[in-house]
Amino acid sequence: MKLFLRLSGLLAASLLLASCGIFSDKDEELEPKELVDFKPTIKIKRVWSAKVGGEAEFLRVALQPVGDGSRIYAASFDGNVTAFDAQTGRQVWRNKLKSELSAGPGVGEGLVVVAARDGMAMALDSASGAERWRASIDGESLARPLISGNYVVIQTIDNRLLALSIYDGREIWSVEQSTPSLTQRGSASPVLVSGNVIAGFDNGRLSAVDLESGDVVWEAMLAPPTGRSVLDRLADIDGAIASVGQDIYAAGYQGRLAAMASESGQVLWSREISSYVGVAVDWNGVYTTRDDGEIIAMSRRDGTETWRNDDLLRRLPTLPTSFRTTVAVGDLEGYVHFFSNLTGEPVARVKLGGAAISNAPVVIADRLYVQTDSGSIAAYEVVQDRPRRSAPDISDDS
Repeated sequence: MKLFLRLSGLLAASLLLASCGIFSDKDEELEPKELVDFKPTIKIKRVWSAKVGGEAEFLRVALQPVGDGSRIYAASFDGNVTAFDAQTGRQVWRNKLKSELSAGPGVGEGLVVVAARDGMAMALDSASGAERWRASIDGESLARPLISGNYVVIQTIDNRLLALSIYDGREIWSVEQSTPSLTQRGSASPVLVSGNVIAGFDNGRLSAVDLESGDVVWEAMLAPPTGRSVLDRLADIDGAIASVGQDIYAAGYQGRLAAMASESGQVLWSREISSYVGVAVDWNGVYTTRDDGEIIAMSRRDGTETWRNDDLLRRLPTLPTSFRTTVAVGDLEGYVHFFSNLTGEPVARVKLGGAAISNAPVVIADRLYVQTDSGSIAAYEVVQDRPRRSAPDISDDS
């Protein structure tokens, strides 16, 4: 019963629809699927762990670790921004900001940028953690800041995309889309592809915006609203957008998952899949988690389905993250599940405390980093078994 109450609370926070009657009595009786036992076929080792800050359970904030090659940066809901040594987990610096943080950090150009719930963006020096500037963005952000060149790009939950100067936070350009009357809580983090910022919006549109000028290069309707009721017409693009080369991949809630050409927005292939966590890719596969918790893998070339796994139904699994020969997925009880990226079979499972993992694990170099809603962070790696060397035969010539 306790687990069911946690699930209900997290669903209410993520969709903001509890008072709208979207769930029937039958749906409310469905509890998270029980985990099944299996024999692990790979070994996962926790290399280090640390505490970033206070809890953010059920708030659906966008707080994920990020790295720059030598350090790992993480932020907590209660205002802590911390830099760790990537190899040892030793704390390098910590800045205790007096704000509740909702997104970040983003890292680049010597800056660490976070967004606060009160509509402020704050930039810290990546070497020391000292605050460099703060600027008003006039709204909460639930998307990781994107830093490139002279720009910090931030998306707010009211469908605005804006670029700030990396030097002082001054607004340089902004783009705004219409906002439906009812949306989910969340925003897709913008990504940079060939000089264009690719951003998804709550009206189901995907846009490419020139980073330098702020001009809209193209727009595409990824998840067109359908149905008669306002609930049926929810079509947000809130999940992760991925890219490989010149191709981009995105998914919408109650819409479709599509591969698109980054230069034109032309749809290369699409599948009718509803997801609010988005898309992850590697060189061969495309991965997503359906809104019911089923994990799906597809061919990156044409979208052909390669496997499905329903082990985590109703466990609010995160977006799968490609990690070596596996995909890693967090869930509402703090478990990290590892599935074969070829077959979808479970190959390992670890637990990081008891708090939910709402944001997808992150791969930096050869390690997997996971942050829980309680503010704990851990680094994992795959243990490579070394074959035993047999003793050489020694002939007896005597």
